[in-house]
Amino acid sequence: MPAPAYDDQNVFAKIMRGELPSHKVYEDDKTLAIMDIMPRGDGHLLVIPKAPSRNIFDISAEDLNAVMATVQKMAHAVVQAFGADGTTIQQFSEPAGGQVVFHTHVHVIPRFEGVPLRPHTGDMADNDSLARHAEKIRAVLG
Repeated sequence: MPAPAYDDQNVFAKIMRGELPSHKVYEDDKTLAIMDIMPRGDGHLLVIPKAPSRNIFDISAEDLNAVMATVQKMAHAVVQAFGADGTTIQQFSEPAGGQVVFHTHVHVIPRFEGVPLRPHTGDMADNDSLARHAEKIRAVLG
C-alpha cells in the first residue's frame, strides 16, 4: 500500500514559509531547528529538513544525513546550555508510530538523571519560556 502524499499545509511547512511563528535555534541550507511548543522537558527542540518529506520512509538519504548531523549538533548544544546529563532523541513515523505532524522531524530533549519527561498533554508552553530556552541554546552555538 503506498504511503499518503506529503501535505504542504502541515505546521512545519507553514513555519518554513513564514506563515506561522517559531523560535528558531539553528538553520543551515538543509535543516531548521526550532523549539517544540509542547516541550516534554526544558530545551526540547525539533530538527526538520527543509525539503518536503513525510517521515523516515520517504526522506532522501542526503536529507536524512543532514538532519542527523544537525541533531548531533543540537544534542551537544542542549546538553551544554542546560547542564543536562544526556539527551533523548526521538523520531516517529506514521500514526501507528506516534507521528502527529506529517513532515519529518526529530525531537532532541535534554535529560537529567532521575527527572522523568513531562507528559505530552497538548498544552503549549509559555512563549517567554520558549524564547529564553532558545536564547540559551543559540548562545552556546555562537
